[in-house]
Amino acid sequence: MTVDWQALRATYPALRDWTYFNSATYGLLSEQTTAAVNRHFARRDEFACADHVHWFDDIDRTREKAARLIGADAASIAFQGNASSALSLFLSGFDWKPGDRIVTLAHEFPNQIYHASILGESGVDFATADWEHFHDAVTPATRAVLVSQVNYSTGFRPPLEQIGPWLASKSVALYVDATQALGATTLDVKLVKPAMVAVHGYKWLLAPNGAAFLYVSPELRQTLKPRVYGWRSHVDWRNVDRLHHDAPVLTDTAERYEGGMPAFPSLYGLDASLERFLDVGPHVIAHRVRSLTTLLHERLHEMGGVRVLHKDSPITAAVFEKHKAEELAAKLYKRRVLTAARHGALRISLHFYNDESDIDRLMEELRSA
Repeated sequence: MTVDWQALRATYPALRDWTYFNSATYGLLSEQTTAAVNRHFARRDEFACADHVHWFDDIDRTREKAARLIGADAASIAFQGNASSALSLFLSGFDWKPGDRIVTLAHEFPNQIYHASILGESGVDFATADWEHFHDAVTPATRAVLVSQVNYSTGFRPPLEQIGPWLASKSVALYVDATQALGATTLDVKLVKPAMVAVHGYKWLLAPNGAAFLYVSPELRQTLKPRVYGWRSHVDWRNVDRLHHDAPVLTDTAERYEGGMPAFPSLYGLDASLERFLDVGPHVIAHRVRSLTTLLHERLHEMGGVRVLHKDSPITAAVFEKHKAEELAAKLYKRRVLTAARHGALRISLHFYNDESDIDRLMEELRSA
């Protein structure tokens, strides 16, 4: 299938006024995604929300799309407000004892650091390891490993298809935050074998805030209890005329972790975005992002005085020998070229809606900056 990338690009209004290399901070919304949210609000007015039970049928279809994107089944998908909530659910499911260990990688996103650090107050050993020492850090006391699919500041992409099965063989639960990659890259839970994957769709999945989903493996669902119990916790919650008035009987699907009313406007936006990714093809999009990023690296190399930290990543973390990243990002912003500065590197993140002319513009503005 031949993809008309320029036609897709034209559906992202922000690109009319900006040269955009900041999808690692926020993905842009397409006209279709915004229209899906607006249709939901119009529908509320049209039917005075009398059809609200049917909205759950709609997000069940969104659940199926999210599952297809990562090679899962819909029963393993739950919606959350953000990835932090998903990680808190994950870590709260362990009966932690003094001496238990949690491992993450160096320079991880704060989500993977803060909660695990707090558990240290209960005697849990929290270890941060460089990739070169990661395997040594996973000791017999390790119960969980927390990693991002791609590091938010360096662009490092850990080999999850190697890590996951290795950890599974040691009965260590793997938590993957795929917020900072999924959409620009692919992920297959059958190959990675994670206990949980969390994705907040506002970055690379080009959805609104509040549209997050998580994959919870069948094995983890056997032991992981919900952190939130609400009117949708009971298996027969759809019987809204006669809601259950006793201790809830939980479903065995991941929906048990949702509890209450979901963020429908954001989820309708997520649905439209997922539809686009699945229509074009996740692997086709990932190839497009790789090709554009390779071209960017070549142009940066030609410029000289620039070091790219990691090549196999949708995030280009570029260190300039004679210039501070913060100052470069500020100068580019004044020229309506959006990048980001993270820990001394200029973070340049391309998506499928970028093209070669964007890279030309970036190089021109970098030289003048």
